[in-house]
Amino acid sequence: MPKPVLIAEEDQKLQNRLTNLLIKLNYKNSDLIISNTLKDAISIVKENRVAFALVNLNLPDGNGTKLIQTLKQQNSNTLILVISEWDTKDAVLTAIHAGATGYLLKERNDVEVTMSIKQILQGGIPIDPFLVRIILSARLRQPIKLEHSPENLSTRELEILEFVTQGFNNQDIANELGLSRYTIEAHLRNIYSKLSVDSRSKAIKIAYSLGLF
Repeated sequence: MPKPVLIAEEDQKLQNRLTNLLIKLNYKNSDLIISNTLKDAISIVKENRVAFALVNLNLPDGNGTKLIQTLKQQNSNTLILVISEWDTKDAVLTAIHAGATGYLLKERNDVEVTMSIKQILQGGIPIDPFLVRIILSARLRQPIKLEHSPENLSTRELEILEFVTQGFNNQDIANELGLSRYTIEAHLRNIYSKLSVDSRSKAIKIAYSLGLF
């Protein structure tokens, strides 16, 4: 399990709650580092090779996005789960672009938080369901020039990628669009190539970070 774990959160009740959830996942108290402020958290990160971080963006002395950037600068492999009350599209995309692995709202219960932590530890990218709806409501339908690709995603490819971000499998997408599964798979290969990725999860993360949906 990745450790040490940094909890950057000013609310003591939430600190205790997250600590208890991590201990139930077989972490020890000695694996956990707790910080109340952005300044203190950044100092901790510069002195410790943090492997996993739970970050509130709304810290009393600044935006936790700066902490995310520092974490990634110190260790590009650090796993970062944002747990914040900020629920805007801009907040989510800015955090993901800075390097956050997942984003969850504070209102989620212990089961949902635990599931998100497990998902990150297993290589997933948990995004709060409420925030997914907000992001998708601002979806873009026109072909977009991608920063790391010489090609554009076509309207059809954007349509398929949107279904992917919603959790549809290839057969489900085929049924929705009236196409064969093999056609969908061919489109996905093109999408992966244009996004320079090799998996569904990476394509979803790129889509969110580029603000495609």
